Amino acid sequence: MKHVRSLDALVRHRLRSWPQRPPGLIRRAPERERWLRARPGIESETCHPFLKLPGSNRLRTLPDGLWLHFAGTPVEPFVDIFAIEACGSLQNLLDKRSRFAPSTNSLLAVCPLPWLLAPALPDDPTPRWRLTGVVLSSPVVPLVLPVRDVRVMYGLKQRHYNGFAKTQIPHPHEYFVPMEALVAEDAVQNPAMQALFSRASANANFLNAI
Repeated sequence: MKHVRSLDALVRHRLRSWPQRPPGLIRRAPERERWLRARPGIESETCHPFLKLPGSNRLRTLPDGLWLHFAGTPVEPFVDIFAIEACGSLQNLLDKRSRFAPSTNSLLAVCPLPWLLAPALPDDPTPRWRLTGVVLSSPVVPLVLPVRDVRVMYGLKQRHYNGFAKTQIPHPHEYFVPMEALVAEDAVQNPAMQALFSRASANANFLNAI
């Protein structure tokens, strides 16, 4: 494994090997499965999707991990997002939680043009825009989509995780894991991690998912 110099770098290194769809999420009908991993991307890429508020051209949210689920129609497209944030301190956790707190402001997902035109997988030349299901022809400008649903997983150092789990109540869209579990080489195959991911699916809120 290449040398990693920080906690964020280690998390991104691990997440880069995760699949295009968050592991463990309850599957919907196959024709509705349009997940793409937006961050971290292929190391050779320099352009990745990000989140922002409408009208803002400076303040961007760049999660350590970000998956986009494209849905809707070509006329009215939108995305659901699953984000992962590694928090090295409690102050860092408070800052990152504030970016995903329920708000009356709309959150936008911005997909840069080079990212849309590039393939999602090294061994498959299909450009990402074809995999979205909501872009009908090769784009010439970035794709900016409203975010419908937000789910966020926070990785905490063990001592912070223990204290938070004992004294705090997460918001419905939040999930918490110890950092060791998040950066483990077998995190994707971890049954407990997959079970937590399954509860992050909107399907988990219905008696019979459609």
